[in-house]
Amino acid sequence: MKWIFKQAQGRLKIIIICFLFYGLAILIRLFYVQIVQHEELTELAKANWDREIPFQEERGDITDRHGEAIVTNKLAPTLYFMKAQNENVEEVADQLAPILQTDREKLLEKLSKRAYLTKLAPEGKNITAEQAEKVQQMKIDGLYSGVDYVRHYPYGTLLSRLLGFTGYDSQGLAGIEYEYNDVLTGNASAIRLFTDARGNAMRQTPDEWRQGDGGSTIELTVDIKLQQVVERELSQAMKTYNAEQALALAMNPKTGEILAISSYPTYDPTDYQKVDQSIYNRNLPVFMTFEPGSTFKIITLSAAIEEDVIDLENESFHDQGFTMVEGARLRCWKRQGHGHQTFLEVVENSCNPGFIEMGKRIGSDKLLDYIHKFGFGEKTGSNLAGEASGILFSKEGFGPVESATTAFGQGVSVTPIQQVQAVAAAINGGTLYTPYIISKVIGANGKVLVDNKPVAKRQVISEETSQKVRSALESVVANGSGKRAYRDGLRIGGKTGTAQKVENKRYKDGEYIVSFIGFAPANDPEILVYVAVDSPKAQSSIFGSTVTAPIVGQIIEEAASILDLPYSSDQLPKKYAWGDEITEAMPDFIGQKRGEMMEQQYTYRIEWHGEGEKIIDQLPVAGKQIKQDEIIHLYLGN
Repeated sequence: MKWIFKQAQGRLKIIIICFLFYGLAILIRLFYVQIVQHEELTELAKANWDREIPFQEERGDITDRHGEAIVTNKLAPTLYFMKAQNENVEEVADQLAPILQTDREKLLEKLSKRAYLTKLAPEGKNITAEQAEKVQQMKIDGLYSGVDYVRHYPYGTLLSRLLGFTGYDSQGLAGIEYEYNDVLTGNASAIRLFTDARGNAMRQTPDEWRQGDGGSTIELTVDIKLQQVVERELSQAMKTYNAEQALALAMNPKTGEILAISSYPTYDPTDYQKVDQSIYNRNLPVFMTFEPGSTFKIITLSAAIEEDVIDLENESFHDQGFTMVEGARLRCWKRQGHGHQTFLEVVENSCNPGFIEMGKRIGSDKLLDYIHKFGFGEKTGSNLAGEASGILFSKEGFGPVESATTAFGQGVSVTPIQQVQAVAAAINGGTLYTPYIISKVIGANGKVLVDNKPVAKRQVISEETSQKVRSALESVVANGSGKRAYRDGLRIGGKTGTAQKVENKRYKDGEYIVSFIGFAPANDPEILVYVAVDSPKAQSSIFGSTVTAPIVGQIIEEAASILDLPYSSDQLPKKYAWGDEITEAMPDFIGQKRGEMMEQQYTYRIEWHGEGEKIIDQLPVAGKQIKQDEIIHLYLGN
């Protein structure tokens, strides 16, 4: 018996030890779960309990080169409803329907959904501040307001065909908003509400805030003041000439920075549903392709000078009004011809046979090679949405007739941005730069994420050739077809273009795209402006010289003060022809006495304002170009 008792006692000890180890293991496990894994398990539990009310972080702004906001955000809350916290949905519908100005029955259907959290959209999405205030005052149980934003455009329709717009869910759908949607979009913040399975609030677990990140800001190379000038001029051209469409592009030829870009007709990005998709999906300066006409002659001129096959001032050419090339009669725009002229006058007069002769001297292969070197036939690399590459003749199909027509801008199809890129190289010293419009991308924390710089592709012509091209094009504005772009004190160079529209490989009678490309100062260009007007009407004379040259001249004149362009006293004097308006710079009368002013016998018609002896202000301002018989306003004071 004693032996049996000892044996039982030993077993009991083993059991006690096992229980001790088991208890210790439980204590260790409890410690690990309660202390070590506390945060992890709490978050897993909260994930089963939480219901998030989104607080949308602001989408990144889009600004001009000086940080001026072009696109920003406006607060527009969105409503959410938790049915478990308020079963009286009939009363809720009665209260909300008048404020949201929506159908009560449709709203009631949404409120009655068997869901933990219902987003009241579209009725309660992006409501106004006034609506949000009225809803808040009602203190409806189970109704929550999430922070949301809609895009705000301080300058209205300005740049709309470049910028694009956002849709219902604040996602970019067109333009820069679409192309850079990931950059502009932030991560939403949220209030985390903790509820049980029935949706009742868990009082022991306080609500939490989950912090998101705002979107990045995109800084454009555009100057908003210059953009306003460009869009005003295009708008006026559309009305004056009853045109189908119009476009403009301004660039710094030394860097490739796009300073202004515009397409008309335009649209309201907050109401884009009212316009045809072709308007907001086509940024004309990069999308539209057409025969360039005489603006393309700048490329032929540059190649001819670089190859040293012409002498602008000391060599002559006779234009009889046409040239025969392999049996084809290629006419000049002036039917009777320009007669005997120097090659500089060929450029001034935009004489087609003269440029055909230049192309012939260059040779077909070399001319085509220069065209490719200047960037035609391929996209510019601007990364602007919808950019086309244009159409050129193949090397095999570039015969004598094709070479001759190409020399004066007919038979090829190019985009405006290709022309601007190429002419910039012709006048900036010979370097081809990639056009670009995104200057910087700045994160929500203020850190610069992207900082774009000018990209030089290649040297196309020499500095010496470029200088001769600039001089010749300045002479076009002073003495030739571009005279309506002339502005006293500003050295402007440029070239007109008039191209017949093509449809189904046939030229359309009476329908033209007229254009002008101009730059200033001619000796050291800081701005290059291209304007094209599609199918202008309401005038008997439709040419680039009469329609678009004055527009470019006006844009450059106003750009002078915006970009601080220098005025010069050594510009080429303008050759006046019969019918030209004679203009001069407005003198500075401020500080002069009225009697002294009258003694100078100006031809202006003066309107006096105020009382006193001295002139204290004037309109137009000093330096602005005015007609000799224009009305000026002088303001008197003491």
